[in-house]
Amino acid sequence: MAYKNLTVERANHVATLTLSRPEAYNALNMPLGRELFEASLELDDDPDVRCVVITGAGRAFCAGGDVKDFVDNLGRIGSHIKELTTYLHGAVSRFCRSDKPVIMAINGIAAGGGFSFALSGDLVVAAESAKFTMAYSKIAATPDGSSSYFLPRLIGLRRSMELYFTNRVLTAREAVEWGLVTRVVPDAELKSAVSALAAELAQGPTKAFGSAKRLLHQSTWESLETQMELEAQAIAASGHTEDFRAGVTAFAQKGTPTFRGR
Repeated sequence: MAYKNLTVERANHVATLTLSRPEAYNALNMPLGRELFEASLELDDDPDVRCVVITGAGRAFCAGGDVKDFVDNLGRIGSHIKELTTYLHGAVSRFCRSDKPVIMAINGIAAGGGFSFALSGDLVVAAESAKFTMAYSKIAATPDGSSSYFLPRLIGLRRSMELYFTNRVLTAREAVEWGLVTRVVPDAELKSAVSALAAELAQGPTKAFGSAKRLLHQSTWESLETQMELEAQAIAASGHTEDFRAGVTAFAQKGTPTFRGR
C-alpha cells in the first residue's frame, strides 16, 4: 500500500522500512505511528518477505514522540498518547512475534520512543555517529515502546535506572559495549553492512528463526522445566518443515542446504 510518512522497498526477500519525516528527525506523530503499525502487519503477512530492515531518513533514526504534536493536543493528551502508543506498541509486538528477523539500522539519533523501538529489533547495527538516549524524563514522561521490558533484560536494572534518570547519551561504541547494539560500523558502510546481513538472513530457515525468537523471549519468565518443554515442542515442530528436511539432508550428504522459509 502507499504510505506518506514512511517508505517500504522490497528486493530479494528483504523489505526495508524507512521512517520518512526527516524534517522532524522522524519523530512519531499520529500519521507515522498509524502507518508504522499498518506496515508491520503488511510485512508480517507477506510470505515473500523473509527479513525486515528498519531505518530512518536523513540524519536521525527516530527522535521519539513528536513533542510539538503533544503540545498541540494537551487538551486531550491522555487519549492522544494512548492512541499513539497503541500503534507503536502494535508494531513492536508484531515485529517481535514475526518469524522474520528484524534488523534495526541506526543511522543517527535514537531518542525516546525511537530508542525504545531500536531496542526491540532482533539485531541492531549502528553507524559510528549514532547516539542513544531515553530522553523521557526531560519532558516528565515515563518510558514506552517496550524499553521498560527490553532495557533491564539487556543491561540490568542499575544501568536502566541511570539512563532514565540522567538522560545519559550513549555513543554507538558505548551502546555496543553495554549490549544494546549488535555491532557498530563506519557511517559510510552502514547500508552495505546491513544489506549483506539482511541478504544472509533472508536466505535462512525463516520458521526456525521465528520459533527461536519466541523461545528466547519466553525464557525470561518461564521455569527451567517449562522452557525445556517449550524447546521440545518447538524443535519437534521444526522437524516437519521443508527447511529442516533440506538442512539435515544436506548435512548428511556434506552439501549446502537451500532454505525456502517453509
